[in-house]
Amino acid sequence: MAEQAPELTPGQEREKRKAEYVRLAEVLSENLEGFPFPGIDPEAYSLLKEAEVEDPGYMTPLDERLKKFQEQGIRIVLSKHRESGMAFVIPAINGTIEEDSLAPRYLKINPDVNDDLRKLILANRQ
Repeated sequence: MAEQAPELTPGQEREKRKAEYVRLAEVLSENLEGFPFPGIDPEAYSLLKEAEVEDPGYMTPLDERLKKFQEQGIRIVLSKHRESGMAFVIPAINGTIEEDSLAPRYLKINPDVNDDLRKLILANRQ
């Protein structure tokens, strides 16, 4: 008879998901050439444009960021404090978290998206 793994508490489950998210982000961040930009979800675009109007000048305008992503591709980077579990999408060649980032959850998922990137996007949406 096979033993069942003990059930995790909600806190343990959350920590397990966070650890997997950080692991995926670390793997993806090692790809310095980047990935093709899959686009962003139309609902996310609307939400981000709305936020940009409410708080202008905080970051590079969204349409400029999207143009950079389209031209350069994207890279995944972790925040300076990896334990926070925060990962960002930035332009592959010259971008910064502070000015050019986007949360992975806003990316579209299409058949051409790298499997680990797909998993990161989905994990960030939870």
